Amino acid sequence: MSKDSGFYTEGAETFEAQVHSIPLSDVDSVSKDSIGGLVSQATAQMSSLFRSEVELAKTELAAEAKKGAIGGGLFGVAGTLALYSSFFFFFFLAELLSQWLDRWAAFLIVFIIMVALAGLLALFGYRKVKKIGAPKKTIESVGELKTLVPGKASEKQDSKTRGMYS
Repeated sequence: MSKDSGFYTEGAETFEAQVHSIPLSDVDSVSKDSIGGLVSQATAQMSSLFRSEVELAKTELAAEAKKGAIGGGLFGVAGTLALYSSFFFFFFLAELLSQWLDRWAAFLIVFIIMVALAGLLALFGYRKVKKIGAPKKTIESVGELKTLVPGKASEKQDSKTRGMYS
């Protein structure tokens, strides 16, 4: 809902634009205001325009975030169902093996297969996590900031080491 000013919202009950038009005065009108008055009007209009654009962006992002949250929730439910149904697959596999082996041996074999699979996946995950390194370039860049002198930063930077934001 919009507040008295019409620009700010409280909550996400509806996802429609809170500002339906931008309150600007006619640009082609002849004004007898002073330069200061014109600058004041331009500042007020720019402020209104900026607030309107921010409100529009908030409204659009809130709607998209709601869609994303619903999609993520549905993926979570699907994953949970798949996880629980995997129990039935392993139970089926054990019952199938019990056609040729004793029932206890079939379930033991399936148990060993599941533990071995979990161990392999844990090993692969551990190796991937172990390969994660520190952000060396960021640490180096932050270290260089300590030695910079205001007004002389461009002299210390070499064109080969310049990044996107330096």
